Amino acid sequence: MAKKKLDIKQAIKKPGSLTATAKREGGYDKKNKKIKKTWLREKAKGKGKTAERARFAITLGKLKKKKK
Repeated sequence: MAKKKLDIKQAIKKPGSLTATAKREGGYDKKNKKIKKTWLREKAKGKGKTAERARFAITLGKLKKKKK
């Protein structure tokens, strides 16, 4: 059986929403233009949409590492 390909574009419902939240709450590194890993890990422990998006961002980061 063929492996099912992930459609990541479809999985991301609101692009940029996690970045906007991180900028509001001080979890965004302006110098490198990335969300801080410590902020992501902290938010991933909670409940709600932000936590869900943070966990998904961590997962996507792991996928990116595997591809290289």
